[in-house]
Parts: sequence; C-alpha cells; structure tokens
Amino acid sequence: MQSASSGGRRLRHAALAARKFALETGHVVTRKELSASARDAERALRLSAPQRLVLSQLVVCWGEHHMDRLLVWPSNQRLTAATGLSERAIRNAIQALIELQVLIPKDLPNGKRYAVRDEKGTVVDAFGFDLTPLYARRGEWAAVTAEQQQRKELLKRSFDEITICRRATEAALSALAQYYPKVDRTALESRVSTLKARTPKRSGTTLPAGLVEAWNEMRQLAEEAFYQASCDGTTCRHIEAENESLSETCHNGRQDDTEPGAQDALPIEMSLPALIVEACPVISDCAHSIRDVVDLVSAGRFLRASLGAHPSAWTEAVEAIGAMHAATAVIYVLQLYDDDVSSGKHSIRNPGGYFRTIIRLVKSGEIDLQTELLTLRRHKLAQGDKIGRPGSEVCCGPREKTWVHELPSQGSGQQPAVTRDWRMGHRQGTSGVTI
Repeated sequence: MQSASSGGRRLRHAALAARKFALETGHVVTRKELSASARDAERALRLSAPQRLVLSQLVVCWGEHHMDRLLVWPSNQRLTAATGLSERAIRNAIQALIELQVLIPKDLPNGKRYAVRDEKGTVVDAFGFDLTPLYARRGEWAAVTAEQQQRKELLKRSFDEITICRRATEAALSALAQYYPKVDRTALESRVSTLKARTPKRSGTTLPAGLVEAWNEMRQLAEEAFYQASCDGTTCRHIEAENESLSETCHNGRQDDTEPGAQDALPIEMSLPALIVEACPVISDCAHSIRDVVDLVSAGRFLRASLGAHPSAWTEAVEAIGAMHAATAVIYVLQLYDDDVSSGKHSIRNPGGYFRTIIRLVKSGEIDLQTELLTLRRHKLAQGDKIGRPGSEVCCGPREKTWVHELPSQGSGQQPAVTRDWRMGHRQGTSGVTI
C-alpha cells in the first residue's frame, strides 16, 4: 500500500484521503497531460502564485516513467533555484497542496528525496511527492472550472441588466426634470441613490440578493412617473391629426388644371399640421414629415435655429402661447423670411427679432396664426395657379422655386396630372417653369 507519510512529516487526513486516487491500468501519463491537469487545478482551486510556481516545477520533474504512481523527487534547493522563492515559502506551498489533495508526500525521515532503480537503471520506486491525485482528479477540475465560468457569465449578465436599468432610470428622471420640473422627484431620486450605494463594482464576486429585481422595479417606477406626468391621455383631449376620409386621395380629389377655381375654396375645418404643410413649403427642409402636433412641435424646436433666434426665445414663446403655437410661429416666420429673400426685398433684417414680435402680437391677440396661415395658403395656391400655365415665368431673385409639370401624351384621353416638384437653384440652368 502507498504510504501517506514517512515519519519525517506529520500525518494528515488529506494525505490519507488522497491515496484513494489511482491511475488507469497500463496508461502512461505524458507531461503534456499532467500540465493540462495542473492548469485546470490552478483555476479550480484558485491557487496562489507561490503554489502555482511550485506545482508547475513538480510537473516539470515528471519523467514519464512506466510506474503505477506519478512520483517526482526534486530537492528544496532545486525548487528554490527554479522558482526564486525562499525555502520557507516552498515548504508552505507544498503543505497547502497536500491539504488540497493535489499531491501526496512520500519522503524519508531525514527529508531526502531520490529514486530507487533496479539493476538495469529503471526507476521502480522513489521518495518525494506523488502527483497521482493531480491527474486522477482532472474530471473534477474541469467540472469546477465550468461551474466557475457559468457563475461568471451569470454575474456579468446581472451587472449588464443593472447597468441598463440604471441608465434607463436616470434618463427617465432627467426627462421628467426637463419637461415637467414641477413634478416631485425627491422620493425617486433618494431611492436611486440608495440602490447605487448597494450596487458593488463589477470586480465584486457576488451581488446582494434581490438587487436586480430592485433595479427593474426602480426603472418601472421612474418611467411610469414620466408617463403619468405627460397626462397619460386622461386629463387632456387627444388631437386628431388626420381628419380626412380614408376613401379620399392624397390631394383630396382636387384637380388643379381642370378646376382652378377649386383651389381658392378653403375647407371650413382644417387640422393645423395639414394647414402648415400647405401654407409653408419651407417646412420641406425638415428631416421628418409633419403628421401630428408632436411632429409640429419637434419641427418648430428644430427650425428655431434657422431664424437665428436664441434658445431663450423658444422658451419664452412656449411659456407665453404654448409649444404648439410657438412651433407654428417659427414655421410661419421662416416662410415669410424665405419669401422675403426670394423676392429680393430683404425687408426682414432680423428674423429672430421678428419671431419675438410675432409672439408678442399673438399673445396680445392682435393677430391670429390660423388666419394668417389661411391667407398665406390662399396666396400660395393663387401663385401656383398663375405659374402653372405654359409660358408664364416670374423671377423671384437669386433663389428659384420650380414646378415641373408632367403632361400625358396626346391622344391618351387622360386628364392632365400635375406633379409638383419644388426645386431650389440658380436661375441659369434650372429646368421647368420658374416662379
């Protein structure tokens, strides 16, 4: 029977327990296989640096002998020279590896380690250390390493989910403070601060129980607070952007060439976004189309810079007449400024100041934006009917807008369809009818 100790080293339970591990019959373990088992054991047992150095040197000493045990016999002097550690550090590392059942001590009472050879010089026995448990437990090392990797991935996903919830919560609270500053956010912000204090860094090994669920709940509360602050559609009337019938065509059945007088007929009730689109062609410069009031406000906020107006002008306008009317005023003034530049008059020297003036007039009730837009729309339609006739041409200065009319071939029997294509360019080389 393989002895666990020779008397020079104190007998330990771990050394006795490691004797149950044995090699497969007739299998010669190579140094490469033993090194792979040592690497797995290092990761599974989380060995310290001195323990890894000593274990690697013991593996290097394995000479692939035909023996039923993996015996090595390096002296402490050799291990000291190979690892650079002190003899005390080497003794402590070996003792720790014995306690972890990685190796079994087999040395003489006087501490000598050497090989026992037969008459032919073949190693038949040795006094030193038995590395058989290191290789026999290779399946255990692999299972522990896989479990550690699984826990690491789970911890990473938990931290990622916490990061997503934290950023979403902060974004909701920031939007709440920006758009609805009157809403009390003290309780929510205090709870967020508490959760941040409880959340460890990613270098931490574990997460407090229930922390992920707490962050998910915090995100829902913050987003629900922002949703409720935006009226939730319960305390304000929904604005229907599309009032037209679904059976009507895109141009509302209007035929520009056959019925020119129908262009002057205005609908009794017209949605504000649709009226702005028809009265102010300059809105085509906006990246997104205007379908409802939300798009209208976004376009007004975006085009405010085109007037050269300070951001405070937009803030004051929203406080004075509301966001919808402020956006309408921006687009209306931008269209007037565009027409002024196109005509060559240059009567509007400061469009930003003109915008502030319009806001004051609207607030005092001296002008009505919808009435002004209807007038501007009627004027645009009248101009379009005038220039739609072949041979008509009106110069509008350095910037030119053209309508290209696509007429059907003769004899087709179809009504002349008009395709409106607004083009900006110089007078020379511009195709189509110039206005």
